[in-house]
Amino acid sequence: MNYIIFDLEATCWEDKHKHVSEIIEVGALKINKSKEIVDEFNAFIKPVLQPQLSDFCMKLTSIEQSDVDNAKRFPDVVDEFKEWIGVRNNNYYLCSWGFYDKKQLITDSELHNVPPHWLKKHISVKHQHQVLKNLEKSVGLGRAIKLEDMEFEGIAHRGIDDARNIAKIFIKYFELWKFE
Repeated sequence: MNYIIFDLEATCWEDKHKHVSEIIEVGALKINKSKEIVDEFNAFIKPVLQPQLSDFCMKLTSIEQSDVDNAKRFPDVVDEFKEWIGVRNNNYYLCSWGFYDKKQLITDSELHNVPPHWLKKHISVKHQHQVLKNLEKSVGLGRAIKLEDMEFEGIAHRGIDDARNIAKIFIKYFELWKFE
């Protein structure tokens, strides 16, 4: 079994409800049953609805316009991601910090007519962490890292860096996650 710890970044604006968001970065780590990080995946995606990133988005994510201008489109990146995961073997679980990432993958899949069947096996590390830590409400990734007395590594709101930090929490509580 492989556990795919992933995080997405998407187009964003200060006025959150003004536009439909599209994924612009996928960052992921593959962890095996021995709790070892065996591989990483990182790719930018060229958005089609709003190809010009907002200043707000570039500041928040540190993703530059040139990163997405030179990127592949969603269907190509998803094909590469699914191949990297090993979707055909059906020997994986997708794990993200909350349900947003799965929902955004479904939204982008619908936009690009890409079947989302491979997204069924998913858990929210964020919500299970809330239960494990007996927290009144779920917390953001940065706060969770502090609660675990860990150091946040990398740049917040970058897919690959957020995935690496989620993986630290995932590995710490490896035996306690519930996969349904």
